[in-house]
Amino acid sequence: MLGGWAGRGFLWGWTWGCDLPLLPQGLERTERENFGGGNTAWEEEKLAKYAHSETRLLEVLESVCGKLDFACHQLLEQSEDHVESWWFQGQQQHPDFFQWLCMDTLKVCCPPGTYGSDCLPCAGGHQQPCSGNGKCDGEGTRTGTGLCMCSLGYGGSFCSECADGYYEAARNESHLICAECYQACGRCSGPEDSSCLRCKRGWALHEHRCIDIDECGTEMAHCRANQFCVNTEGSYECRDCAKACVGCMGAGPARCKRCNKGYQRDGAKCLDVDECATAQEPVCTGAHEVCENTDGSYRCVCAESHVRRDSECVEDKLPDTPAKGFFDEVTEDEVVVLQQMFFGVVICALATLAAKGDMVFTAIFIGAVAAMAGYWLSERSDRVLDGFLKGR
Repeated sequence: MLGGWAGRGFLWGWTWGCDLPLLPQGLERTERENFGGGNTAWEEEKLAKYAHSETRLLEVLESVCGKLDFACHQLLEQSEDHVESWWFQGQQQHPDFFQWLCMDTLKVCCPPGTYGSDCLPCAGGHQQPCSGNGKCDGEGTRTGTGLCMCSLGYGGSFCSECADGYYEAARNESHLICAECYQACGRCSGPEDSSCLRCKRGWALHEHRCIDIDECGTEMAHCRANQFCVNTEGSYECRDCAKACVGCMGAGPARCKRCNKGYQRDGAKCLDVDECATAQEPVCTGAHEVCENTDGSYRCVCAESHVRRDSECVEDKLPDTPAKGFFDEVTEDEVVVLQQMFFGVVICALATLAAKGDMVFTAIFIGAVAAMAGYWLSERSDRVLDGFLKGR
């Protein structure tokens, strides 16, 4: 039983991948375990052997899927009846669980080296598909084409040849080793630059060596009108001419065929024309505008201390603001302090006069205290005093 199950991979995964070894881990983990009670011999005699018990099956299945592998859990749930049927009834008749479930029952997998609904041999044969130098499309599944997808450096229908740019470093009846040619060689007999049999595009064969072709010196290069050609190994690049040029033979303003608008020839170079300094009449005619030279052109900007508003240059100054009163910047907290100081001075003056025994001032003092207390508690006191302090 264990040999058949542990010797094969199990298929749970996103696409019933037939090579994921998950169930064998649970089998190996539980191989030497038991029910875990105090009297294992009695339990196995009265209940069942642990090796074939439902308890062990549940413990094995716990290790099949990862906690977050929802697809695996779904597939396991869908095949629960098949798994239990094999566990309790089919182990002796079908010791290879993988073949019984995946191939014979569910028909989602094929033996190694085969593919498709009928499990046909892969290209190159089922014993060594693709000569061991590639992968068979759909191998081990009921899908795919069976065609070879060769590894890097190998080619041919069965991956039994070296691809372009590689040569046979070793070969026997069952194996082929391909190594990379010198970088310029399309085909070669060895790794040296003198072993070329054919060159890659952009190179020319000369005495078994591949020499770079200068496309810029021939009609092989195709660049746009305002570009120039730069040769590279095996190819070429098209780069833009300098801004000063209309057509060029190389980089920089000294390789121009003609000078662009806003530039003029000065010796071998096309240099910028300063329109602001050379113009016979002012080029910027707006009020308070001045000319500013740029590379190949110019622009009209506002004179110093002026800014552009509504397409016109106007003097840059702050708008007129009304003069502030003495108390305009007093904060709310400062108003409260001034209120306390004002009423404090009044109360102190009345208290001083009342202390001299003058009944009139005594009466005024008591009245002022009562009036101040009532007014202080009113909702309008702060606004009235604030207006008074700010001259309103």
